[in-house]
Amino acid sequence: MTPHTLSKSGTEHAHQVAVFAYRAVAYLHGFEVANAWCDTGMLPKPTEEGLKSPKVPALEWLHAIANGGSRGDNAQSRAIRGGALKAEGVKPGVSDLFLPWPVWDTMDLNGNPFRFVRYAGLYIEMKKPAQKPKTPKGKGGASDEQIKFGEYVKRVGYGFAICYSWEEAVLILRSYIEFDGV
Repeated sequence: MTPHTLSKSGTEHAHQVAVFAYRAVAYLHGFEVANAWCDTGMLPKPTEEGLKSPKVPALEWLHAIANGGSRGDNAQSRAIRGGALKAEGVKPGVSDLFLPWPVWDTMDLNGNPFRFVRYAGLYIEMKKPAQKPKTPKGKGGASDEQIKFGEYVKRVGYGFAICYSWEEAVLILRSYIEFDGV
């Protein structure tokens, strides 16, 4: 099943699942193969060497953060589950996806190259395509807490993006991983 098929319902969940399907292929085979798979539905035969040495190791620890979703069928079960999650440290506004991969940059310091971490990792907030803002200043379905979280993580050295489809998330991930500091 390709990301296009997985995301057909248009829900945030479906697009997030599509991101992880794409990630699985890109991790092992590279971005170009993952893109071709999305277009054709065809995957190359896995090789033993390919399984030993992933093509995009930065994607290994991309993970979801379970901060939202269903809490139960009725008010009582939602309250109980919500209380349990809060006690576990669930925090409103925290983004859906996190890539713990630093991006390095270089600057010239008195004729000497100085290497530094530009971003310590990347947070992605997923939204369904129907929530994409009509204007550049629109919130696009992001809550005040999500916007506040994004501003905070950018301030302390992380990348942050709100993505309205799996395609947007994949483009952000790829450009982040391939950043070359120029």
